[in-house]
Amino acid sequence: MIHWQIYLNGLMSMALLALVGWLVSLFRKNVTHVDSMWSLFLMLSAYTYALLLNDLTPRMFLVLFLVSLWAIRLCVYLTWRNWGPHEDHRYVAIRQNNEPHFWIKSIYIIFGLQAVLAWIISMPLFGAIESKVLLTRLDVLGGIVFTIGFVWETIADWQLSIFKANTNNKGKVLNTGLWRYSRHPNYFGECCVWWGFYLIAAAAGAWCTIVGPILMTLLLLKVSGVALLEKDIAERRPAYLSYIQNTNAFIPWFPKRSQ
Repeated sequence: MIHWQIYLNGLMSMALLALVGWLVSLFRKNVTHVDSMWSLFLMLSAYTYALLLNDLTPRMFLVLFLVSLWAIRLCVYLTWRNWGPHEDHRYVAIRQNNEPHFWIKSIYIIFGLQAVLAWIISMPLFGAIESKVLLTRLDVLGGIVFTIGFVWETIADWQLSIFKANTNNKGKVLNTGLWRYSRHPNYFGECCVWWGFYLIAAAAGAWCTIVGPILMTLLLLKVSGVALLEKDIAERRPAYLSYIQNTNAFIPWFPKRSQ
């Protein structure tokens, strides 16, 4: 089996997971659990590549460890955050815009699309896992960038959870901790995670897999991340306008003035 076929098998494994997620959504009448599935798509792809290549290397173990750490943490957090019968407002809007028959359309609008995007983003995982090149200093740098991103987004999610748990903060804006330096520190951390994986892939010689982290960055900035969340947030939280004016959206930096 040549390597590009193995990469395609990664897509097939994610398509099967997407099908399972879609069937669950029919039972729940809710597609929010696709958020929890996002990291599982990518972890599944990595293990698919590793199992089919069947060449045990230190870089393979490194990538599997890192992607498992990232995926399990994110899946558990999002499952806990979204737990309940109510559908996330983003998916409510998508559902309303795609009626009638959203139940069938969701197989490609929600689940299929997520699987394809995850497959493209998994390119660095594939590039790193298939290589037999010995570990280099670039792998170490990739591991450091991954660790910074992983720790950054974990702390940001923890701070946001504590903030939301306090009922006195309803309608307020979190602008302390990591959220003082950027409006979306969790997305910045996520971006670092995938550029870290790319550096590991580049160390293996898979420079062309840069498509993966570029796509992830674009999604976080322009599609499902910053742009989507801030589309109408100022209408729901007027104080957010001041937050936008004084705080970087993505890359952490000191606020423009004291808040």
